Amino acid sequence: MQQQLNTPEELRAIREAMDEGKNPLVATDVPRWEDQVGISRIVNRRVLEFEVLPTPAQVLGDLPLSDQAQEIVAYSRDEIRACLYGQDDRLLVIVGPCSVHDPAAALDYARRLAALKDELGGELLIVMRVYFEKPRTTVGWKGLINDPDIDGSCNIKKGLLLARRTLLGVLDAGLATATEFLEPTSPQYISDAVSWGAIGARNTESQVHRQLASGMSMPIGFKNATDGSVKPAADSCFAAAFEHHFLSINLDGRVISAETKGNPDCHLVLRGSSHGPNYDTESVAKALADLKVSKASGPSEHGLVIDAAHGNCGKDEVREAEVIENIASRIATGESGISGIMMESFLKAGNQKPAPLDQLEYGKSITDACVPWERTEQLLQTLAEAVESRRKLAE
Repeated sequence: MQQQLNTPEELRAIREAMDEGKNPLVATDVPRWEDQVGISRIVNRRVLEFEVLPTPAQVLGDLPLSDQAQEIVAYSRDEIRACLYGQDDRLLVIVGPCSVHDPAAALDYARRLAALKDELGGELLIVMRVYFEKPRTTVGWKGLINDPDIDGSCNIKKGLLLARRTLLGVLDAGLATATEFLEPTSPQYISDAVSWGAIGARNTESQVHRQLASGMSMPIGFKNATDGSVKPAADSCFAAAFEHHFLSINLDGRVISAETKGNPDCHLVLRGSSHGPNYDTESVAKALADLKVSKASGPSEHGLVIDAAHGNCGKDEVREAEVIENIASRIATGESGISGIMMESFLKAGNQKPAPLDQLEYGKSITDACVPWERTEQLLQTLAEAVESRRKLAE
């Protein structure tokens, strides 16, 4: 591993300057990366380097997928594709906490969900939502990878390792995983353990994320834009299906020129908007019509996924449950085009403000409000019954 640039004493001097409200790049004379490569210090006044991280290869080598985990990832990716293309009549259900802040509570949830997955597996393809990166409208807690101690210390090395261990734990419980890809570097550390990925509403028009999606080995859902428009997501599905060339890093942490082969399995996720929900029958029909006239192909020719959270429920967990019941009733009567559903669910209802773990209530979200476990069980049963009813109509 690359040697650290600064000694512990130098790092203390940097932090003391920051605590005093000073810019340590100006107020201290500690060694800087510019000195190592022969660049004048005048070019940098904003970036501090604190820690050299292990390479993706080192992390994957230290925390490898077991044979069972590899089988779950490979098989579940194919199952998800089959649901998205209409080859499997089960409903794809991506369910779990808005974000993981306590790996122990997340694994507690995973063990409960695994039992339901086995019970309802004939009707539902259940994948656990395991989100580690949180895009913020302004500022706030950015997720487990960025700040695992929830105290502003931003120990990213610890966060990366915790995230990977959490994914391995969920796979050990027998569940496939889903996550949102936000940072273009973090997938190198975790994507081999993920079966479904999302690109959020704030990034759905991002060239960086379209390129990223084009190289991912699992289906990727692009959410509609925050203003509700479907076209940016449809354009992303189209663009991500093509080959791309761009700067990236390899498993050894070296900057490379990457070439991707394109991802044909990208699809639309309706998540509501700043103007209101878009899970209703009319909105779904309009989105399907928009997809039909767009250039998007693959899963977009069959259907879409509905996120019952976010703009579709106003971030109210009681309303979210009602949204899911509404969608279930429509599936039961044969409404077409709904390939999957997303639900934010945790052990306890609601949410709480972010704080260090020992100050938090166990099993309650620190980001968006979540449906509690008991209600989640009921809703999954309702969705399974809806699929059964839909099958009877098709007989």
